[in-house]
Amino acid sequence: MNAHSQPFADESAPLIGFESREKTSSGVIETCRIAPELWDGYISQFENAAQEQMYVFTRRRWPNVQCEPNLFYINGALIGGAMIMVQSIPGGLGKIAVAKWGPMLVEANAPDAALTYGKIVEALIAEYADKRKMMISILPKVSPLPVNMALEHLRERGFVDGSQLEFPNRYLVNLRLSDEEQRKSFAQKWRYHLNKSLKNDLKFEVADASRLPEFDELYQAMNDRKKFADHSAYETISDLMQLEDETLRPALFFVRKGARIVAGAIVYKVGNTAVYLYGATNKEALPLRAGYFIHWEIIRWLRDNTKADLYDLGGTDGFQGLHQFKKGMVGTKGFIEPVAPVMNYASSLRARLVGDFAYFLRDQLNWLRGRIEKLRLDMASPDQKRK
Repeated sequence: MNAHSQPFADESAPLIGFESREKTSSGVIETCRIAPELWDGYISQFENAAQEQMYVFTRRRWPNVQCEPNLFYINGALIGGAMIMVQSIPGGLGKIAVAKWGPMLVEANAPDAALTYGKIVEALIAEYADKRKMMISILPKVSPLPVNMALEHLRERGFVDGSQLEFPNRYLVNLRLSDEEQRKSFAQKWRYHLNKSLKNDLKFEVADASRLPEFDELYQAMNDRKKFADHSAYETISDLMQLEDETLRPALFFVRKGARIVAGAIVYKVGNTAVYLYGATNKEALPLRAGYFIHWEIIRWLRDNTKADLYDLGGTDGFQGLHQFKKGMVGTKGFIEPVAPVMNYASSLRARLVGDFAYFLRDQLNWLRGRIEKLRLDMASPDQKRK
């Protein structure tokens, strides 16, 4: 029997790979911390799964944090999970507990999802804020709804707004439309360019992980050509593509003109929101309008081959051209909503001061890096105005 085949059915049964297990004071919810190596096996069970909650991603992206995967049960049934990254503050001042795009829920759209979310948050507060005296930082996942349930709950519970992205908007395409409905949703100019691309004899391919080197070459060549500052987590892709469970691996797509690859994309496809992770094109792609073609085909493939309801195109990093392209694709049936600020909670004044000081230093360093990059003549500079 593997570690997650029968969660908590037998109080006396050995829990292979489980590091700790305890009940909250309410006696309703059970928290079980498991070995990080087992964590990703649970990800596909969460409707609002996120790449940033995966151990294979976290260990490469933030190698200096301590990963603590937590599972939450009620009456033996799994209800949610949260990968907590415990970050030590330089100088031994303390630690911060961070959940990026967590907690995740098994049934994110259930009528009692807000109640379930609240119970998990209480368990995290009890462990990390009250017991271990850390500031808890939760970054809620973007929501297509005008009211973000997770964000509102955290504010009501006493979490306070912290750092936020300079350009926080995310662009969400509605995947549950027919081809005709999707075309009508696109902005008129976007639809015009798509129609042009469909006349260029382009071929769409779904590739396996063995072809990642082809995408690497395309991606690096594009960055060299466009001079973008790449602060992404691209270094994590090789590990993600090597996962044994195919359902957890990102999807890899290419567009070909004749024998030559002109565009490619990597898309996270677990849970109810697929995420556009990386895209790349060569010089031929622009006149062929290959960017329009590949996204059109990805939208259709995700609709027909995954459970995702939304296709998250990511942000713009401050580039007006990306804003116009993504806004046109979102169209009238999709959503443009901001990523919430980091929400911070501390049970003690010391934890609050230590956490606030750490975030202040990080934000100042990021600001300085951004100013330096804007002064460099060899790099593309953001040109989107912040509203």
